[in-house]
Amino acid sequence: MDGTCQTRPEDRPLTMRGVHRAAVESGGLVFSAPSLVYLLIIIGFGFASGSVAPMIVATAVLLVYGVVFLYSCGISLYPARVRALWYLASWLLIALLVPLIGVSVAYLVVYQAMTHVLLLPWRRAVPTLIPLVLAGAVVGILGEQYAAAILAVVALIMAFGVGAGIQRERLERQLEAAEQRNAVLAVVAERERIGRDLHDILGHSLTTVTVSAQLARRLVDADPDGAREQLEQIERTARQALADVRSTASGMRTVRAATEVASARSVLEAAGIQAQVPSALPELDDARAELFGYVIREGVTNVVRHSRAGRASIEVRSDEVAIGDDGTGIRPGTVRSGLDGLRRRVEEAGGRLHVESTPSGTRLVARVP
Repeated sequence: MDGTCQTRPEDRPLTMRGVHRAAVESGGLVFSAPSLVYLLIIIGFGFASGSVAPMIVATAVLLVYGVVFLYSCGISLYPARVRALWYLASWLLIALLVPLIGVSVAYLVVYQAMTHVLLLPWRRAVPTLIPLVLAGAVVGILGEQYAAAILAVVALIMAFGVGAGIQRERLERQLEAAEQRNAVLAVVAERERIGRDLHDILGHSLTTVTVSAQLARRLVDADPDGAREQLEQIERTARQALADVRSTASGMRTVRAATEVASARSVLEAAGIQAQVPSALPELDDARAELFGYVIREGVTNVVRHSRAGRASIEVRSDEVAIGDDGTGIRPGTVRSGLDGLRRRVEEAGGRLHVESTPSGTRLVARVP
């Protein structure tokens, strides 16, 4: 169930090939196809009852309904209007089946519940799913189709599970998109900052160089020593300007604990995780501030992507940084390349990285004496 509709394909045309490709890539066909065996049971019972002529028509409608259900996962990746039309088509097919197979239509609740959570917005699907399933169960009981009533209960559980998985994936995609937007905005802001800094640095330095050059030109004949002094001043100013430019440019690639703490609060809150972060940091040298920044970035990333936590905290001391959460912990045997790379970075700095994980949460601690 977790494999259903959990990848968003790129924009694709609304054609049979496009819908089929979306359903295949989402895993919907593999998940949904085996369940169509229940349609064969309905068809078999119908022909066994002796109603041959109506069942020929019902069989055709059921086969069309099966195709509609089978590709609902692919359709779920299309715009809302397409999803709504597909959902309406599924109900129209059920309406056609009522006079043909009677109360046996209750067996279709297991399919319709899945279609319900796939095609409707989650906020609308949740409150209407239970009435839908209960209606199918009541029809089954009144029509003495008790197997259909049992399937209705199964459908409720399965639909909630699938729907919750889909919603989680949608939220993770939204969070990822928000992180990408924030990253782009951060780069733009950093470029603007560098532009302002370069303007201030070079504006002042070039003005100083210009004034000194003009004075040296006037003094070159009358006061050679004074001219030499001005030329030395030009050299010093140019060297300092070059150093300032290099420092400004290198700042664009530098991670700092303070900026990562500020970013962590917004990222955690956007993910619905209560964030407890320090309002002020102890004084850190540049190397430690950069290292702690990387630890905070990786720790928060793991909390958001893997922990399913409700709360997370960041603690920063002069020799230690810790990130904790109340999530589900790291499952044994799980390989996290990000943590492995972070461990190497901390050890290269002469420190140690410790990860304590239990089913009630995870705590990541980097200590640099």
